[in-house]
Amino acid sequence: METCQHNLATLFAQLGLANSQNEIDTFIHNHKIAPGLTLVQAPFWSSAQASFLHESLEQDADWSEIIDKLDTLLR
Repeated sequence: METCQHNLATLFAQLGLANSQNEIDTFIHNHKIAPGLTLVQAPFWSSAQASFLHESLEQDADWSEIIDKLDTLLR
């Protein structure tokens, strides 16, 4: 059983991104998802990042809630 608390910092670390609050804020400010695209289709993800996001959402994994929050923040 996984006991890690999932939040934006841990999600960013899982995605291989810098994960301090300032770096997260900067990423969100600099990356927006175009209308009509899903989070996974956003052009700024690597194929590995998009795969992780897609699989997590598809499997309704523990990450799903925080991924949904990130989706909202990027709109």
